[in-house]
Amino acid sequence: MDGNSPAPGASAAAPDHTGLFDTPIFTDPSARALAQVGVIDVGSNSVRMVVFDGAARSPAYFFNEKVLCGLGRGLAETGKLNPEGRVRALATLKRFALLARGMRLTNLTMVATAAMREAEDGPEFQALIERETGLRTRLIDGPEEARLSAQGVLTGWPEATGLVCDIGGNSMELAVIGQRQVSATVTSALGPFRLQRVGGGKKGLRDHIGGVLKGLRDQVGDHHDALYLVGGSWRAIARLDMERRGYPLKVLHEYAMTPKSIRKTIDWIRDQDMADLRRLTGISEERMSLVPLATQVLRQLVHVFSPRNVYVSSYGIREGILYEQMPDDLRARDPLIEACHFMEHASARLPGFGKKLYHFLLPLYRNRPPERLRLIRAACLLHDVNWRAHPDYRADACFDTTTRANLGGLDHQGRVYLGIALMYRYKTNGMRPRIKEIAGLMSEKDLAEAKILGRALRFGAMFSMDGPENAGELRFFPKKEVLELILEREMKGLFTEVAEQRFAALANQMGASAKVRVRRTQSSNGPSSPSPEPSGETSPSGETSSSVPG
Repeated sequence: MDGNSPAPGASAAAPDHTGLFDTPIFTDPSARALAQVGVIDVGSNSVRMVVFDGAARSPAYFFNEKVLCGLGRGLAETGKLNPEGRVRALATLKRFALLARGMRLTNLTMVATAAMREAEDGPEFQALIERETGLRTRLIDGPEEARLSAQGVLTGWPEATGLVCDIGGNSMELAVIGQRQVSATVTSALGPFRLQRVGGGKKGLRDHIGGVLKGLRDQVGDHHDALYLVGGSWRAIARLDMERRGYPLKVLHEYAMTPKSIRKTIDWIRDQDMADLRRLTGISEERMSLVPLATQVLRQLVHVFSPRNVYVSSYGIREGILYEQMPDDLRARDPLIEACHFMEHASARLPGFGKKLYHFLLPLYRNRPPERLRLIRAACLLHDVNWRAHPDYRADACFDTTTRANLGGLDHQGRVYLGIALMYRYKTNGMRPRIKEIAGLMSEKDLAEAKILGRALRFGAMFSMDGPENAGELRFFPKKEVLELILEREMKGLFTEVAEQRFAALANQMGASAKVRVRRTQSSNGPSSPSPEPSGETSPSGETSSSVPG
């Protein structure tokens, strides 16, 4: 089959670089980083309004409200929007219009997907919405919906490579992503509302789903190691997977599954009482009603495409519309670091100190891979954002901030690493049972490194208020197992009892001996060139030294 020809039950489109907007909102990222951007998404099942705020590259959700209206329920039988869904959707959109007016939003985009574009009365309802609310609806076709959803994944995973699958009530879209681009996009009628009309019992449904998916595979290929799932039905299944596994961190974004785990969960769901599952997970009755059909699609999806790993994305079409409005230089930024910069600016006592702290601690992390260095940098930026919390609960607040925050570009192991590091920035003893259970998601090696980072943050954050680099320099000699602090002569008064204790605790956590030197002279360009490894009481570079008791 030709790569540009639609599969049966699907359509395909080449990448479209024109998109929905002529010019980006963020023409000046530094000036517009705090601008509020609103998106209303009128889907086959839900109607949602999101207002993004904060760092433009990794925005927070200033407002986020969803109503499961079921506009597309029964569309396959009647060809029209669900009457009750119309009433609920119009009432919801009236509310959203008033809320947008109250927030004085100047950037608000509303899109409608499968139900509105396919229903006979879609154009009439679209006109009614505009007449009653003043909101103008942009109808987007299936390939455009796939592209925007894939861009939403790229908002959180800039380096993501693989296949994006977005399921709604009446359709399911696929898109290929890689090298920060969206390529092939296809759409199909594999939404649960549509599948309710498929005849032939279980076998008929299975054959229908398998046939459509094989046609889609001809369009997008089957060589994708990673599958990224977008949509409420997928998130519901992932939440149930967590329940079955007893997974301790209930954060859906970047939750990872394997095809084997998915198959086990699908079989497990089949044997459970749906009312009990709703009670355990908090999934709504409307959403849970679509799960059985969605599981049938997912079972065959992983069979047909054979991905090695499956990831859940909480980012989708709404985030994709925001991404659409970013210039390339803003898209190229790291969403995790941008979010941490914003959090530091908003909440830390000394915004900008995190960058200084990172460079002060960097000698401890020579030859670390870039993925680890970005986590260390993020921890430095976040080290002080919880300073207002009560001292008795500050460590736990630090852990919860990172493990539960809306942070893109951060997998679950990375969340826990940051959480443990920031907790040990304050806490000096063990972990509570709840945190210990979550910490079990990390390897023993990574857990030990996170604790070391916490001790380093604890020392560096209090060593000097105008920047630790002005007071001294850290050096680490792993072969000799020596951690050395070179104090600037005029700043040696900073290194008294509390600083000594925290420096010794850091060295002890690293399994190193602590050495302290006082620099004899200060060059006009800052610290002198590195001296030889410490030995004896006086170094060849003219620095006096002493040991710090552990």
